[in-house]
Amino acid sequence: MPIQRFPHLAHWGAYTAVVEDGVLTGCEPFAADSNPSPMLNAIAPAVYSETRIRKPAVRRSWLQRRENSDRSLRGREEFVEVSWDEALALVAAENQRVRDRDGPAGLFAGSYGWSSAGRLHHARSLVRRFYFSGGGAVDQAGNYSWGAAQFFLPHVIGTFSPLTGRVTSWESVAEHTELLVAFGGLALKNAQVASGGAGEHTLKPWLEKLAAQGMPVINISPTRDDCPAFLNAEWIPIRPNTDVALMLALGYEIDQRGAVDDAFMATHCTGWPQLRDYLTGQSDGVAKTPAWAAAITGIPAARIRQLAQQLTGVRSFLTCAYAVQRAHRGEQPYWMMIALSAMLGQVGLPGGGFSFGHGSMNSVGNPRHETPGPSMAVGPNPAGLAIPVARIADMLLNPGAPYSFQGETHHYPDINLVHWAGGNPFHHHQQLNRLLQGWEKPETIIVQDIWWTPAAKLADIVLPVTSTLERNDIGGSSRDRYVFAMHQAIAPLHQARNDIDIFSELAERLGYRDAFTEGRDEQTWLRHLYQQCGEAQAGTGVAWPDFEAFWQQGHVELPKPETPYVFFARFREDPQRHPLKTPSGKIELYSETLAGFGHADMAPHPQWQPPVEWLGDEAAARWPLHLITVQPSDRLHSQLDQAPLAQGNKTAGKETIQMRPDDAAARGLREGSVVRVHNARGACLAGLRLNSGLAPGVVVMATGAWFDPGFGPQRAETEQAGNPNVLTLDIGTSSLTQGPNAMSCLVEVSAAEAAES
Repeated sequence: MPIQRFPHLAHWGAYTAVVEDGVLTGCEPFAADSNPSPMLNAIAPAVYSETRIRKPAVRRSWLQRRENSDRSLRGREEFVEVSWDEALALVAAENQRVRDRDGPAGLFAGSYGWSSAGRLHHARSLVRRFYFSGGGAVDQAGNYSWGAAQFFLPHVIGTFSPLTGRVTSWESVAEHTELLVAFGGLALKNAQVASGGAGEHTLKPWLEKLAAQGMPVINISPTRDDCPAFLNAEWIPIRPNTDVALMLALGYEIDQRGAVDDAFMATHCTGWPQLRDYLTGQSDGVAKTPAWAAAITGIPAARIRQLAQQLTGVRSFLTCAYAVQRAHRGEQPYWMMIALSAMLGQVGLPGGGFSFGHGSMNSVGNPRHETPGPSMAVGPNPAGLAIPVARIADMLLNPGAPYSFQGETHHYPDINLVHWAGGNPFHHHQQLNRLLQGWEKPETIIVQDIWWTPAAKLADIVLPVTSTLERNDIGGSSRDRYVFAMHQAIAPLHQARNDIDIFSELAERLGYRDAFTEGRDEQTWLRHLYQQCGEAQAGTGVAWPDFEAFWQQGHVELPKPETPYVFFARFREDPQRHPLKTPSGKIELYSETLAGFGHADMAPHPQWQPPVEWLGDEAAARWPLHLITVQPSDRLHSQLDQAPLAQGNKTAGKETIQMRPDDAAARGLREGSVVRVHNARGACLAGLRLNSGLAPGVVVMATGAWFDPGFGPQRAETEQAGNPNVLTLDIGTSSLTQGPNAMSCLVEVSAAEAAES
């Protein structure tokens, strides 16, 4: 059989699947991508991995006793393989039983959106569509990437669109910016991935252009490597979780220099007098001086004053990485960065203003019209039930308990069935030992996945799903200029089935197939999604080909906008005609709405309150290292962790922890050795690498190692693979947003052999 090539797409880039005699042998990068991700090389090994789920399987004691089984045996006992007919019958029966007894409040439709770049076979969309079509279920609100900012920014700027849609383009930055300040850096490893995939990896070429121009870039981060060396960025190491203190001091100094754009503040902002009183100490007796901030941040007061001077009188662009708000009180640096940009009068200027995520994900800042990519409709949730995305363990452990969210009090539902399709909660969630406890509460847990992930190993019923290469799909996003055909390249392996086929048959058994499928099969759905996407591109100038031409070509390229996009340009030009969707129509530096909520942990203006864990806390005497958890360079979250690329980058067979040489020497630790990373919440093993480019007292681990608490009869006291989320704190960033909080985490590191003796 001749070699065949099929166009395809992953979250880490478009590619051509190369197939020989029915076997996937390689993945060739998309021709238009000048900087493809090496993660493409991990796809074929992952598809044929020994960790593939081969047949439907049911936990033995659950099969014998159903909802009355010993739930503590999840992950400890063997599975029994069953036929698809039996597995689907069990899932349908459990759905019906729990819905009849508990209503939709007893069902949790769990997923996370990075399961597939394809929009038809998108597990998060399909599991929600399935449960919503059948009467509703408990959903998740927000995401782990920018969960705090999503629910906070509308109070300040009336929208969270900078997180999801267009932001000031790199074209505008390259042409007009005179100083770029990146809180949290501009890490190239993060720019390998984009939700919905991408035809081009654009961050490196843009940063290379900035470097060639000699643009001054300042990287304010606990890690020097958050900016590539070729950018020649100045590194200002900062104590983790203290960005807002630095920003407040910059605001104080800018005000003292008489450099505030009073006209812009008067016409485009509200709340400047209250914020100024806080900066100067009029409201609380503490002036937010550079000396005050130096004691908190570890940055010398002279350098803070110099940075304020550098920002004065130039076209400045301020950006915050998503990671900055994934911390206790993580809303505050986002708010104060907006305030700084407003004080300087930069908002809405070409190459000026503020933004989020330019170094956090590929495609941010791409030149693209503001039109959607292809998407599968989920439909409304008839139950109207949802919890903040990161409050899963709270929900499972505390049914009926009250919690605050968006200024209101809600109560957790009593979940008795969890159906998880796509994504791995034992990667994304914090304090995994606590989630493990909560995971024992539901009567039944169903997991649909491709591989035996930790979540699958901890389920009652496991359904094997096809990889993207074993089905047809369509992919693309609102930030990338391509829509891709994703051709099936190989036959489904083992007994894997497509998610949409699984849910269609379950809906048939439960009596609502037509509501779920709308009478469409895979091909008619693909045509429908493609047509919808084409209609949404009206006015962009693209000649939208018919479906057959698109499918044969493999992609459609959307045109670039004629002029570079500048966020809030229209608002700056005329705030009366183009007001923001805030109560005042302006940028709110003081929010009457938040003042009315009366949250003790959320002042109505940007504020420094010490996070629950940080290096300035008394707890640092016992846990003297601040753990920063970062996105890995060799996988997407926990996807591809089982592939040779990620496994080859482990240290001593464990996930790597980076530590300063002096911090390691003080503990008698050697590079390449296995260490134990621990605090009161848990412990994990890791392999030690030394890195002088870290702030004092900071250690760094990538997330994504497959959680290994010891599967089998005995649990291990120490997590074995190096999953740092056994250490992180499972509380919301604030009572307003309940965002994911991974970055406020103190630990100690010791020799593994010493800990075991």
